[in-house]
This record gives sequence, C-alpha cells and structure tokens, in this order.
Amino acid sequence: MSLKLDGSQLLCESLIREGVVDIFGLPGGAILPLYQTLPQYPNLNHILTRHEQGAAHAADGYARVTGKAGVCWATSGPGATNLVTGLATAQMDSVPIVAVVGQVARASIGSDAFQETDTTGITLPITKHNTLVMEARDIPQVVKEAFHIANTGRKGPVLIDVPKDVQTEIIELPFDSFEEYYSQIEVDLPGYKPTLEGNGSQIKKAVKLIDESNRPVILAGHGIIFSGAYTELRELAEKAQIPVITTLLGISGFPDDHILCVGMPGMHGMAYASLAIEEADLLIALGMRFDDRITGKPSAFSTQSKKIHVDIDPSEIGKNIEVDVPIVGDVKRVLAKLNPQVSDNTHADWLHRIDELKSDHPSHIIRPTDELLPQFIMKEISDVTDSDAIVVTGVGQHQMWAAQHFTYKHPCTFVTSGGSGAMGYEVPGAMGAQVAAPDKTVWSIAGDGGFQMTMSELATIVENNLPVKFAIINNNVLGMVHQWQEFFYDKSYVATGYTANPDFVKLADAFGIKGLRVTDKVQVRGAIEDAMEHDGPVIIDFVVEEEERVYPMIKAGGTIEDLVEEPTKNPQEVG
Repeated sequence: MSLKLDGSQLLCESLIREGVVDIFGLPGGAILPLYQTLPQYPNLNHILTRHEQGAAHAADGYARVTGKAGVCWATSGPGATNLVTGLATAQMDSVPIVAVVGQVARASIGSDAFQETDTTGITLPITKHNTLVMEARDIPQVVKEAFHIANTGRKGPVLIDVPKDVQTEIIELPFDSFEEYYSQIEVDLPGYKPTLEGNGSQIKKAVKLIDESNRPVILAGHGIIFSGAYTELRELAEKAQIPVITTLLGISGFPDDHILCVGMPGMHGMAYASLAIEEADLLIALGMRFDDRITGKPSAFSTQSKKIHVDIDPSEIGKNIEVDVPIVGDVKRVLAKLNPQVSDNTHADWLHRIDELKSDHPSHIIRPTDELLPQFIMKEISDVTDSDAIVVTGVGQHQMWAAQHFTYKHPCTFVTSGGSGAMGYEVPGAMGAQVAAPDKTVWSIAGDGGFQMTMSELATIVENNLPVKFAIINNNVLGMVHQWQEFFYDKSYVATGYTANPDFVKLADAFGIKGLRVTDKVQVRGAIEDAMEHDGPVIIDFVVEEEERVYPMIKAGGTIEDLVEEPTKNPQEVG
C-alpha cells in the first residue's frame, strides 16, 4: 500500500495532526491550490478575514487564550506583507503563530513575477523561524518542526512559504495511512535545545536570597501565562508572603483581588507598584524581559535590590538589567523546584509598608465627578461582568485604563499588544479570542483611532456569529499621542485630532450589529447590561472628553523622580 498526496493535502493532513481546528486567512492566486483542497477537510474551520493583518492578529488573540499556536494563511506578495504587523506583534510578545503563505511557482522565483515578494527575507527579523519549502515531500517535516519551534522554549511566530507548484506537486508515500507516516517523523534541530528545568545550584542561590530578604517583590511577566505557572506563582507568594507586581503582559497571571497583588508598575502603572520596586531589597523577576516601559532609566532602576531573573530565553538575562542570580528555564518548572525549598515567612513590616504606599498614592481610585470618565467605564464593565470576561485591547490610553481599572481574577483574561504596541489589534484580536473561547464573554476595549484601522473585521465577526462586545472610548483624538504632545511638546497637537469620525452607531447598523451611544455617566451600566443580554455582537460608542489623561505617568527613560500623579488624587481630597 502507498499514499499519493499533493502538497496541499500534505499540509492539511499535517495541520490536523498538530491539532489545528481554526484557521484565519484570505485567499489569493499563489495559495489557491491550498484553498481548493479545504473542502476535503471539513474538520479544518477556515475563517475568511477581510484583511491579512486581521488574520494575523486573530491568530495571535486565539493563541493567547488557548496557549497553543494560532494559524493564519495568506497569499504571496501583498497578502504576505499584510501579515507583517501581526507577526511582529507576536514576535515581540512571544506568541506562538504558524503562518502559511503562498509563493510564486519555483521557476518564477527571482524573476519579479506577479505578486512575488521575498517573504522569508522580509519576515526573518520578525519570526522565530521561517522556511521556503521547495519540495512537496518536505512539507510534513517542515510543519512538524514549525509547531515544535512555535510552541517550545520562548514561544513565537513561525512562517512557512510554499510555492504554488509545490502545493500541487504529487508525491507517493510508502505507508498505509498519513497518520502512520506523520507519527514516524522526528524533530531533530541541532542548536535548538531550549533549557527547561533550571540549574539546581542557581535555584539554591535564589532560595537563599529569598529566605534572607526583608523587602522582596515578585515581578511576574508573560512567561507566567504561557508556561501556565499560575499555581506555582501563587504558592511562592503565599508561602513567603511576597507581594506580586505584574507587567502589562503579566496581567491576569496573578489575581488582582489577591491581598498580595500590587498591580502593574512602570510608565503608566500604579505609583505604589513602582515605588515598591524602588524600595525592595530583592526583586524576583519571573518570565519577563525588563522592558523599558518598566525600567525607565536602567541605571536607576531598583538600585537597592538584589535581583533573581528566571526566563526561558537566555538572551534576555542580563540584556537590559544586570542580575545576581540568573536562572534559565521554564518558569513553571523552575518554581516547582524552588518553592519546596523556600522557607515560610511573613514580611509583616514590608507588607505594612506596601499598604502605606497604596494609601499615600491611591492610583486606582477614580476621582468623584459627574463627567463620563473612561476609568469609570472600565470599572463598570468589570463590575457588571463580575470580572468573568476576556478583555482585549488596542494600544493607547484605553489600553492603560483597561489595565488599571478592570479587576482580573482569572488566568489568561487580558489580551493586548504589548511590545509592538500595534493599534488596530482590538478588533481582530477580540475576534480570535472569541473563536478560541466561544463560551466566554469577550470585551474589546477600543480606541476610536485603532478601531478604524481594522474595523473591516466586523464583517467577519457577523459572518461567524461571534458575540464580541465592543467598548469604543471615543475622544476624537489619538489619545496617547495627544497626551504626549501636551506633556512634552508644549501642547502642539499636530495630526492627532479626528474631525470626521464615523457615526459608530450607524456603522454598527450597517454591519447588522446592535449599536448604542453613551454620553452620560448614568447611562453606562444600563448600556453594558444591555450589551451583555444581547445574543450577538454589540458596539457601544462611549463619548468621552478629549482632554482626559492617563495617570500616573513616568516619562520614557525617566526615573521614579519623574513620577506624575493625577493632580486631583490627593488622598485627603479623595477620602
């Protein structure tokens, strides 16, 4: 017995063996053979996006919610280049994606053929790995390696570039079934051997520092979420009574309502979290990369503390901040070894000091006013949903308000573009999250600017009956850029004001979506409840003041001395 399969069949068969169910994509000439094969594989659910950027961001949102690689397809040339923003976003945030793109026929490569682009060359800096497949028989091996690379070590996007004639090339396999053939393929990648366990002697050094510290803090990043180390992190924090601070991407890795949670630090983080880092004598960094938005001026960052850094990527350790105890390994596995060795502790004086910092710098308190504040909207969404929702944001002021004022009680419920800061993530990212978790409520917190970048995906959302709820924080400006222009450019508001925003309620109606407009604080809760009760997607246009600002704020490259808190948030005034 033998099997005769063409390249497209080999690819679909391989994806199925990797557990793929959902694919986000958009066809074109160079990938049509693969698309024409789809009807043979009803178990592959293809979601036709309106733009390839939407496909990449949707695959990213899908991956962040499921923890497994999201898949997107695109054709050659502009189809492939339209994936670039999404791939860069995934690369910066260590999100596993497998992108399959078409390429011109092998004989035409290098001839400037119609829609030919050097896709592997373009995407080399923004993917963990990529491959141009020149023989159909190599496809199963390449696919198996792609998923292995995307899902192991520091996760990330992998791209597979397949020429059109490779998709139609037929090969014969001397096996009774593809299952049998695929199971015998081995992944052997010399030089790619991620360290998972962590060095035992380094773990002992870390334990000694933890036991001897008086003012320790944990700084938990995205690695907690992708390693699934929620239980281990909580165990360490509770056993040694160590306050937990989370990075932007680490949000939802530790419950916000836990007594040891101290929130997010950095440029727009809670002032008390940044101050706690500065006063700490030990900083335990877990699955994070000391991003500049947290450290500010590196030489002035947490100068009183010794530092433990656990990360699966050895290149991140010591790259931005020097550390005393480096541990290379998967956070979940490292903590599983470290926690039993750590002594029980209380740190009562330090926890009391943290409470003082919270009292003196009440960054989470929303000022009392009759104005419609974005911060109030976030808190109302959190309260109405009882925090039982997946929140997906774009980038800018609304992103920071969502990070600050929604209470994240459950793992993996905050999805956002962090390192890349990609405006437009909010619509397709939420779409991908909803496909990944069809039984969960997904709220897309959007800026009016970012929303318009990818709002074409509303058609995809309607077409696939995805009940995403959209909260547009509509201030008619590019809010965060506008804020920087006020603070650092003497209020020179160049190219940040929108004078022709669409009527978002009419826009919703055009897509067949329920649309609501909120202009008054008293309307907020009713609109959110109305959206929650509606069995389908909803757009709420929250019309807010353009001059509302995100506080606290530490300028880029600054130090804690540059901290600016909201002028009205005087503890005596707030009460």
